[in-house]
Amino acid sequence: MLKEKVEAVLSKIKPMLQRDGGDVELVTVESDGVVKVRLVGACGSCPMSTMTLKNAIEATIKKEIPEIKSVVQV
Repeated sequence: MLKEKVEAVLSKIKPMLQRDGGDVELVTVESDGVVKVRLVGACGSCPMSTMTLKNAIEATIKKEIPEIKSVVQV
């Protein structure tokens, strides 16, 4: 159920990333509240990807799903 919630939030973020030629893929949601994602396309090689991950993706997920502790890139 938590995975579905995370996927729903990511579906709101994806259009912003796709406009810039990138995307985010959900890898897994760990039982300890850690979400693992893979940044692909332009996001995978962008020097600003860490800021995108923390300031956009992680912030949005944590705001909408408080039980998520962090989002990490794999």
